[in-house]
Amino acid sequence: MSSAKVRLHDLGLIDYKQGWDFQEQLFNRLLLEKRGGSTTALNHLILCEHPHVYTLGKSGDPSNLLADNARLTGIDAQFYQINRGGDITYHGPGQLVVYPIFDLEQFFTDIHRYMRYLEEAVIKTVKSFGITATRIEGLTGVWLPGNPSRKIAAFGVKCSRWVTMHGIGFNVNTDLSYFNQIVPCGITDKAVTSMAYELGHEVSMVQVKESMVANLRSLFEFELT
Repeated sequence: MSSAKVRLHDLGLIDYKQGWDFQEQLFNRLLLEKRGGSTTALNHLILCEHPHVYTLGKSGDPSNLLADNARLTGIDAQFYQINRGGDITYHGPGQLVVYPIFDLEQFFTDIHRYMRYLEEAVIKTVKSFGITATRIEGLTGVWLPGNPSRKIAAFGVKCSRWVTMHGIGFNVNTDLSYFNQIVPCGITDKAVTSMAYELGHEVSMVQVKESMVANLRSLFEFELT
């Protein structure tokens, strides 16, 4: 059992830049505490939704954003180039965004294992709603099998001195038409989906959040404060 303590922040619908700034604040505070020698510095788990926004990771290809500035204005969407890994993705209302600000030295120092645990939390969550999801070898994300495979959650993280930020974009009741403006994660031969689309009805975001937090707690074995 990990001795790590995690504080939960449910921010509701928050502007992307405000959410990013809040992440940076917690991330830098945790790094500062670590440098000061604290081995029990408080970890953080942020849950939120964002207004329509596209974000491009540091290794991403800008050409995967198909919309120009006029189009972005027309669909009321913003665009940011950010400091996580991965390519381009979309966040918007109805998508659960999960940002763990974790000191992995309090859990395990293995970024591959960290990413698989994040994926597993989504797989377990959708399973509790009757949806079977899986991984695809060589690709980060959570997928529904079929032809084509359909991505239900995208992942992109930053890790510095074993402290993480950024995280998961999990399509719950997401307006999937916004993905038409990008090549999601730079992958051309697969589709995107949401829980609502697969189930044929809107899903309780409260229940999804509760399930996600429970599954993350079970996998990472932390204490929620």
